[in-house]
Amino acid sequence: MHIYTWAVVVGVIMGILTRMRMLQIDYRQYPTYPHGYITHLALGLIASALGAVAVPALLQKDYTAVTFLALAAQQFRDVRNMERETLSKLDEMELVPRGASYIEGIAKVFESRNYLVMLSAILTSLSVILSRSWLIGIIAGVILIGITGYFMSGKVVKDIAVISEGQLRVEGANLFVEDIYLMNIGLEDNKKRILEHGIGIIIKPKDASSVVTIGNLGQRQAIMHDVSAILGVFRDTGEPALVPIAKRDLDDGRLGLLILPQERDVKRAIHVIQYVPVLESAVRRPGQFSEGNIAKQVR
Repeated sequence: MHIYTWAVVVGVIMGILTRMRMLQIDYRQYPTYPHGYITHLALGLIASALGAVAVPALLQKDYTAVTFLALAAQQFRDVRNMERETLSKLDEMELVPRGASYIEGIAKVFESRNYLVMLSAILTSLSVILSRSWLIGIIAGVILIGITGYFMSGKVVKDIAVISEGQLRVEGANLFVEDIYLMNIGLEDNKKRILEHGIGIIIKPKDASSVVTIGNLGQRQAIMHDVSAILGVFRDTGEPALVPIAKRDLDDGRLGLLILPQERDVKRAIHVIQYVPVLESAVRRPGQFSEGNIAKQVR
């Protein structure tokens, strides 16, 4: 078999395996099985085929391959729009929605993973051609599959904050978690149910940058959604008092949470919050803007 043929075959296989490595159903139940799997694996096949074919085409001075790569980039942007629209529609049916920031983050991930698949196929195909050995290409592909695992991981809440249980208490009609005011509750029945089923959580940021990140409304909504998705939520439509809520302490940036899980398990709730992903749109680094840095930017 011609070495270019080996390059394409091995590149496509490794590209598909890379997409499978990055495709999984988790507690968010997205993508769904099997139809969501089929959609993303098909896109992964297209991405890996384009990447694997691009290298031999360019070496043969067939520069139209660049045009196909540009078209692929456009298709992957459409994938991002498709994911955003789908999740936005699904969010309307959630008792505790994901929020726009969380949805945008998931859509970005699905777009970027197609680029990673294409890059994996390109590098695998190039390895086969340069080494003149399909075995070297397979080894390179396996290494690339391992590297993609790094891009699947990002910061989680426990990396930027300390999570602990906080005591829920009611003073008159006001609900507090420790010393952080949450909301006003008028009905005695709602007070009783919240104190019986609710869990108070305190999230203390580790530094100034974390204060801004934790205070982001999208990040707060992501935390409440993930807890509700895993532990369930003790509420139904038409009950505005029985809703998870998060409020900031304006003095020190701590975040006070009221969550209402179906199963009141404090340790598990804290564990879930610890592993909520930190949204890219919520990350801020105010510490980087020192007087010296600002002066450089002005110049």
